[in-house]
Amino acid sequence: MQLQLIDKTENSIKIGIIDADTTLILPVIEKLNANSDVKIVRFIETHPELDTPALYVEMHSGDPVAAIVKASEEIAGYFSEIAKA
Repeated sequence: MQLQLIDKTENSIKIGIIDADTTLILPVIEKLNANSDVKIVRFIETHPELDTPALYVEMHSGDPVAAIVKASEEIAGYFSEIAKA
C-alpha cells in the first residue's frame, strides 16, 4: 500500500492510497471519526481503473496530518498489544 498526496490545505488533506486495503483503512477512519477535532472523514472509491481510492480528512481545528498520524499510531499500538498476548 502506497500513499500519494493529492491535495492539502490548512485544515484538510486528501491522500491517494495505491493498492488500498480497507482492512487497514477502516480502523483508522473509525479513530478519526472519534476525534472531536475532525470535521469530515471520507474514504473515496470510484472506478478502480480510472481513479486511485483516497482518504479525505477535514478538521474543525488542528492539523489533519497530525490527526491521521495519531489515529494510525493508536491502531498500531492496539495491534502490537494483540501480538504480545
